[in-house]
Amino acid sequence: MTKEEKSLVIENLTAQLAENNVIYLTDLTGLNAEQTSALRRACFKANIKLAVVKNTLLAKAMEASDKDFGELPNVLKGNTSLMYAEVGNAPAKLIKEFRKKSEKPVLKGAYIDAAVFIGDNQLDALSAIKSKDEVIGEIITLLQSPAKNVISALKSGGGKLAGIIKTLSEKQ
Repeated sequence: MTKEEKSLVIENLTAQLAENNVIYLTDLTGLNAEQTSALRRACFKANIKLAVVKNTLLAKAMEASDKDFGELPNVLKGNTSLMYAEVGNAPAKLIKEFRKKSEKPVLKGAYIDAAVFIGDNQLDALSAIKSKDEVIGEIITLLQSPAKNVISALKSGGGKLAGIIKTLSEKQ
């Protein structure tokens, strides 16, 4: 690879790092062709981009980026694959699901909205992160709850009042 090609790859990686707020670094070493294809298909279905990169080029792209990747450049050893996603927990859930059939991929680290996670032991924490839509749904549910209670109290009170009036009118 010539120096110009390397600089072009670094520029592309830097642009991708700038565009994405959810970046996972994984190790796919040991997966055969069939497993790798299955992983790529699963990523495509989950709207996750998967790319294998050279560690030195990725380290230079991280250095050139405006984002603070903290300790992530230190985990760039061996085979490294990048996973880009829009939902913070999607790659973690995909990795956990894929590991039911295989020991790989191994999580090296992740960058999610300025938070850095290092190590495979962070996988459970990452999969528990709620997506933006899930958080909005919970907030809406919490906001609706008091209004629903007031409405049901008013309806039940109105029903009781109507019942009392009906009973009184039938007595006469």
